[in-house]
Amino acid sequence: MLLVVALLIATGTAFMARSMLSGTGAPQADAVPVQQTGPKVLVAQRALPVGTIVTADAMSFQDWPKELVKDAYFLDGTADMSKLLGTVVRFPMTAGQPITQGALVAPGDRGFLAAALAPGMRAVTIPVNAKTGVGGFIFPGDRVDLLLTQEVRGNDGGQALNAAETILRNVRVLATDQSTENEIVDGKTVVHAFQTVTIEVTPRIAEKVAVAQEFGKLSLSLRSIADNQGEFDQILASGDVKVPEGATKKQEEDLMRQAMSRPVEGATTYVTGGDVSRFQRTTRPSMAAPAPQMAAPQMGQVASAPVAVRKGPVVRVTRGKETVEEPVGSK
Repeated sequence: MLLVVALLIATGTAFMARSMLSGTGAPQADAVPVQQTGPKVLVAQRALPVGTIVTADAMSFQDWPKELVKDAYFLDGTADMSKLLGTVVRFPMTAGQPITQGALVAPGDRGFLAAALAPGMRAVTIPVNAKTGVGGFIFPGDRVDLLLTQEVRGNDGGQALNAAETILRNVRVLATDQSTENEIVDGKTVVHAFQTVTIEVTPRIAEKVAVAQEFGKLSLSLRSIADNQGEFDQILASGDVKVPEGATKKQEEDLMRQAMSRPVEGATTYVTGGDVSRFQRTTRPSMAAPAPQMAAPQMGQVASAPVAVRKGPVVRVTRGKETVEEPVGSK
């Protein structure tokens, strides 16, 4: 009997232990439902102010909640990216903001040129030819310098002064003739001859350009893309742009982008004919007409009309701070 009772107790204890172990197993992790997202939407990669020309690195597709997708958004698979490149931002956009169809204006559309202009800027057109327009190798979006070539003549009847001067630097080209975009055939940009170039300038510079066309010939000089950093250093040295202390690299890049988006006037360089050839003059001719010399009337004579006396060639001699004119041939 004792053996039977012990066997029953052992069997019950084993059954209870098995039940306890099976009831305290490792907890099973419940699957978390995956949130369904909508189609990919075209968004701005960085801040795009008004007048920004859209490039490939300015936008990209990003996942967007399906319930927040609007009809005006550009969707992945339906938007033609090749048609969006070269368009101009009409309204300011922040980084990560979806790009809407009404926020971009394409070349040839109404208001494209006005949208391409930066705030406070003006568009002026100047005539060019193959020689003054870099042989047609200037396209919308390039940066150029503006040169003025003129001939200065004086009243002394001497040789004229030929001079060329860089009157503007870092000017953005908006259009050539009536085209605001580049023609691409088989992946290559087609070079066309054009007769006019439209540039972006400030209102004051627009007045300068209008006056310069009246007394000289304007030529374009194409700038290198790598000139931005060197020009920015010069602008910093001149004090036109002040970088705050402790500014981050991004803030410096933003300041440089703003400074390099505007044309530069003043502190121009020039070359005269004497710098090119020894047979050309280097100084400006005299602009004042020589004063006529009159003979004094004799006693009993009435003063007659003044008679101009011819003056022979002279040589200007400078001794210290005093300059005198000596007739040629005199001792």
